[in-house]
Amino acid sequence: MGSSVRELAGATPATRDRYVDLLRVASLGAVVLGHWLMAAVTPDGVGNLLAVVPALQPLTWLLQVMPVFFFVGGFSHALSYRSLLRKRPEAAPGAAADSVYSAFLRARLQRLLRPTMVFVLVWGAAALLVQLLGGGGGLTGVTLRMVTQPLWFIGIYLAMVAFTPPLLKLHERYGWGAFAVLAGAAVTVDVLRFAVGVPYVEFLNFAFVWLAVHQLGFLRADGRIRLRRAALLAGGGLVTATALVAFGPYPLSMVGMPGEKVSNMAPPTLALLAHGLWLVGAVELLRAPAARVLERPRVWRTVVAANGVAMTAFLWHLTAMFGVYGALLALDVALPEPASAVWWAQVPLRLALAAALTAALVAAFRTFERPAAATTPVQGHGPLAALGATLCLLGVLGLSIVGFGGLLDGRTALLIAIPVSAPAAVAMTLGGWLLVERAGRGAGVR
Repeated sequence: MGSSVRELAGATPATRDRYVDLLRVASLGAVVLGHWLMAAVTPDGVGNLLAVVPALQPLTWLLQVMPVFFFVGGFSHALSYRSLLRKRPEAAPGAAADSVYSAFLRARLQRLLRPTMVFVLVWGAAALLVQLLGGGGGLTGVTLRMVTQPLWFIGIYLAMVAFTPPLLKLHERYGWGAFAVLAGAAVTVDVLRFAVGVPYVEFLNFAFVWLAVHQLGFLRADGRIRLRRAALLAGGGLVTATALVAFGPYPLSMVGMPGEKVSNMAPPTLALLAHGLWLVGAVELLRAPAARVLERPRVWRTVVAANGVAMTAFLWHLTAMFGVYGALLALDVALPEPASAVWWAQVPLRLALAAALTAALVAAFRTFERPAAATTPVQGHGPLAALGATLCLLGVLGLSIVGFGGLLDGRTALLIAIPVSAPAAVAMTLGGWLLVERAGRGAGVR
């Protein structure tokens, strides 16, 4: 692995934006660290440290960095799709568009869906075995329910990939206006939700809020977020988020809290969008000094190595965390009261153990994250690819909600208004992935 990383780092073209790679790794790393720190595990279940110590909730304004990842995704998707457009064959425009779309979906989703499907199938088999043997209680049951929760991020990212071509066209025509329309739609949704009381309208902000952040990535790809605009985004976003939390119906925490009436995360709110704007502006203000640091060979090799396993680490980090707590309980190590002095004293040890176990899991499963060889689009299967992406989106989101607990009991959970079970969610995800693969292979090399 070391030699391949060294070769990849050495072959990096001068035109590559290394800062984007750093942001991708750093944002996922912050999410992993946040999950490990926030978990208040006891023999009876899992709570949230932010609920135990509400004074820590302002930290979510730094640790809730998913907007940065989606912003970086928009940047990367714009470059990838435009690259495929330049390679498209001289064929009928409709056929060429279909081939580009299907090849784009397959290329962008492979590094998401291959490691995700391995994670889902391994955990599905383990959950079935545990429940056939009569287990599934205590911390094991909690693990089976919660280990899939980070998959919501995969589902949202799938939607961003699927919507990239039409939204990129809007960006190329309207620029900041396209972003303003999405942001305005998010504002409208919250007005209808909080001022008018329209039921279910809040779920539209799963699209409007995250796609607005994603749209900022298109603007960055075209060099349209320079220092002045970055400062406006950072300052305006921070002031707006602060005002919305201080005077509006929005909670302080930028992550979901147990039992809260309103969450900024599920579904996303205008306050979370404003939070995303300030984060995007802040990271853009740091771009120049960070770029200088990334010119150092050792630093860049570290970023390259981390990028090669980031998705695998993200998928398995909760498995590692629960594995650490399970091992402590199996060894009859008493778990201290969350937020107590002993609990805080054990934090470095628990983090080190979770990181070590995550590294072992990455070593076992990282091969599934390696990208396939790029293809030149020839034959179009756009509708098939779109159907596959939709099934994957619904399946992954459904699984993130229902978990693997109660497999044999037919347990279901509501995906907006549709009951979904774990087997149905797995079937949709697997079926959708196979459709995307088939469509993408059809758009192969001439």
